[in-house]
Amino acid sequence: MTETIQNIVHEIRTNHTFLLTTHESPDGDAVGSSLALASFLKKIGKEVCVHFRDPVPELFCFLPGSAHVVAHIPDRDFDVAVVLDIGEFRRAGSEFCSFTRFGKLLNLDHHLSCQPFGMHNLIDSTAAATGALVYRIISSYGYSIDAETALCLYVSIISDTGSFRYSNANREAFSIAGEMIEYGVNAWNVAERLYENQPQKRLELLTRSLPTLEVICDGQAASLTVTQAMYAETGADAELTDGFVNYPRSIRGVEVAIFFRQLDDQTYKVGFRSKGSVNVAGFAAALGGGGHHNAAGCTVSGCLADIKARVYAIVDASL
Repeated sequence: MTETIQNIVHEIRTNHTFLLTTHESPDGDAVGSSLALASFLKKIGKEVCVHFRDPVPELFCFLPGSAHVVAHIPDRDFDVAVVLDIGEFRRAGSEFCSFTRFGKLLNLDHHLSCQPFGMHNLIDSTAAATGALVYRIISSYGYSIDAETALCLYVSIISDTGSFRYSNANREAFSIAGEMIEYGVNAWNVAERLYENQPQKRLELLTRSLPTLEVICDGQAASLTVTQAMYAETGADAELTDGFVNYPRSIRGVEVAIFFRQLDDQTYKVGFRSKGSVNVAGFAAALGGGGHHNAAGCTVSGCLADIKARVYAIVDASL
């Protein structure tokens, strides 16, 4: 691991132009870790382009550098491309996956199922967030973290640890967050922006989703569903469903939460969350997806009833 970090630091020192990307529907760790790395690289004089297949969620648009994320990769060469928090290479989107005008590919990830597709692969499933890996790189480089980079790293850590409520909230996560506060992060200001600044239509969408609650497997698993019809009724979109899966997971006795999110007439995104005793990455893998021990997902085609039957059977067999 140390050697890999040193190799990445060497690539940073000896190259000048960098292309960064992350997975589709970027979450707090994806956005925070990407923008933290971009901020650091720019501060040390590098030329950086950050490309996301999907827009930065409104929730994270307060982060420095978010306004400069591009939807399309410029028609030019880059010395190095870096993928962060990707899980699977295809999740970067077709434009990035078909782009070849870079010299070297670096892979930073904490997904248990991530494949080592880069020239250098910093993959550590014990890291609370990909932001923790970016922090290790910055520290090994010897850079004194500035306030903007600190803010991005802090959001990365608290997002993927659920504000330190999840079982991945390890000592390193607390240590990094505390250090970022020393560098100027206002913890209350971040909490207010992330948790007390939601649009009304998110709650309207939630009120339609909660009646779909199903508790299965003798109370050990539960699910929620959001459909396209619910989006149409409320004017909300998929971005506003972030965190919905935590409601079934919060039920006493539930070890696995499942969230069904409709993509189109015959396609659903299925998200799994665990309280820690069950490895939900196995559930997702059985359906062609992947993820972490406590958080994983997949995309499944079919009618909702059939999809639920398949998913529930897999979960029931394990529990």
